[in-house]
Amino acid sequence: MLVVPLIERKREGGALTPEEWSALVAGYTADRIPDYQMSALLMAVMWRGMERQELAALTDAMIASGQRLTFEGWSTPRVDKHSTGGVGDKVSLVLAPLVAACGVAVPMMSGRGLGHTGGTLDKLEAIPGFRTDLSLPEAKAQLQKLGVVLIGQTPEIAPADKRLYALRDVTSTVAAIPLIAASIMSKKLAEGLTALVLDVKHGSGAFLPETERGLELARTMIALGEDRGCPTVALLSAMDRPLGRACGNALETEEAILALRGEGPEDLMELTYALGVEMLLAGRIETSPAKARQRLENALSSGLAAEKFEQVIEAQGGNPKVVEDPSVLPQAQAVEIFSAPGTGVVTRVEPRVLGRAIVAMGGGRTRVEDAVDASVGFVITVKPGDKVLSGEPIASVFARDPAGVQLGFDALRQAIAIGDRLSERPLPLVSHRVTRDGVEPLAATAKKGGRGARASARKR
Repeated sequence: MLVVPLIERKREGGALTPEEWSALVAGYTADRIPDYQMSALLMAVMWRGMERQELAALTDAMIASGQRLTFEGWSTPRVDKHSTGGVGDKVSLVLAPLVAACGVAVPMMSGRGLGHTGGTLDKLEAIPGFRTDLSLPEAKAQLQKLGVVLIGQTPEIAPADKRLYALRDVTSTVAAIPLIAASIMSKKLAEGLTALVLDVKHGSGAFLPETERGLELARTMIALGEDRGCPTVALLSAMDRPLGRACGNALETEEAILALRGEGPEDLMELTYALGVEMLLAGRIETSPAKARQRLENALSSGLAAEKFEQVIEAQGGNPKVVEDPSVLPQAQAVEIFSAPGTGVVTRVEPRVLGRAIVAMGGGRTRVEDAVDASVGFVITVKPGDKVLSGEPIASVFARDPAGVQLGFDALRQAIAIGDRLSERPLPLVSHRVTRDGVEPLAATAKKGGRGARASARKR
């Protein structure tokens, strides 16, 4: 096919037909269309957007490029959750076993860290031996046996998306809402889901900081899901400060384990419960938010959720002892306490600065082939609005060497601001609920640090 006229049409604001999008995706996946032409088309989409039928066609073509999970004759509801990413966001590690312990099957397909944001796969792989590269048959068998599987995108699922995503990452077209929506939904719709719950981040640490852009992305993905028979709901959650206290792969995995044992920070637990309620309602396990919340709390307090996570770790090759003894996780070689530089009120804890620092310390990737040091990161015990005294411990830096500690200290000085008063209120932890019927603003208020948040920053 002739690609140049299609690039020109999209560049000038025109629309491509569904047949043209299908041929483009098939041609690119088969190496008949070069990277430079697809890059030009992606940039045109970045600037001009896509009409609804174009987006639908692109998503369908990406799904059709691979296989789909099928569950004929299996009546158990299957609900996944997707987060658009943030700093300290370890919700998936708590949520998946918790919801599975309540009777909903969770085929959770996650990604790696991207830019300043962490990735669920990197957190899971901090557990010695844990495999995220299960084949599609392995994933299906485990899901039907345990009710939960935690994997990366398999070669069989939406291979066109994998190639297009890599291209977007190096051509600065990641933030295009139609391309984000098609990428996420092509993978999720191939999982054979009963329903899908989305956690769309907004705030300074999100890929789409503006609330309106977050709502636009939520509405776009919901339309794609609903049009394909997959009921979809989204919650808009805050990423203007890190979620929980731990930032960094092993540290976040440890915090997730503590959460499953009933010792999680309040903000992490509130968001986990909010998403879990939506998953139980979508799976028709419960009929009211109050009953769904109670069921989740019971699964946590009884130990069933922690036991489910232990089963998943063992099934996927990891060391299940980590649930009882988190010291099994990689340990940083250098750990230092960071103290408040002055007395006053914490006015800001900037997640983007912290996320970039973790990458610089070795805890993330600047190239696909980079190895990740799972042990590095931060534990931050203050939130915006907290009062602190000069010299009070407010964070810990976990690094591989003294140079990494210095990088961490520099980042904390930049990220944590202390002033006389809180001039701007933090975003509500969960601010909006979005469904096919529209946007519902919620009355939730921003949670502070939660259990132990004012305790001194610790060394593991």
